Amino acid sequence: MRVLASHIANKIVTEAVNNCATRGYLVSAAVVDRNGNLAAFLRNPLSGPHTIKVSQRKAYSSATLRADTSQMGARSDLSFAPDILLIVGGVTINFSGIFYGGVAVSGAKPDIDEECAKAGLEAVADIMDFVD
Repeated sequence: MRVLASHIANKIVTEAVNNCATRGYLVSAAVVDRNGNLAAFLRNPLSGPHTIKVSQRKAYSSATLRADTSQMGARSDLSFAPDILLIVGGVTINFSGIFYGGVAVSGAKPDIDEECAKAGLEAVADIMDFVD
């Protein structure tokens, strides 16, 4: 079973937070493994305290449901499941057909959160395309 290396997970959250910062947003970012366990986390020191749990829950949701949270908004049946948060900003981590987990950002508008999370993934895409 392949897992996301810690230095890759850390790069994803770093790039996601930095991408949002360049747009003027103060955010937190979380990466979780395929089971929803926290693998990396980074918070802009000026982001709101709520962004910590929100980013982790969005990442957990995208990983355990294996779908971006933007695709799950209509799933009201999941809204009461523990730790599930169906707010846009959680994105699955998939490279070369392999599922690794989820990444999420919190602190900007939901669509910007998602864009910053995807920017984190784009920052490691070249590395991950060659992982075997």
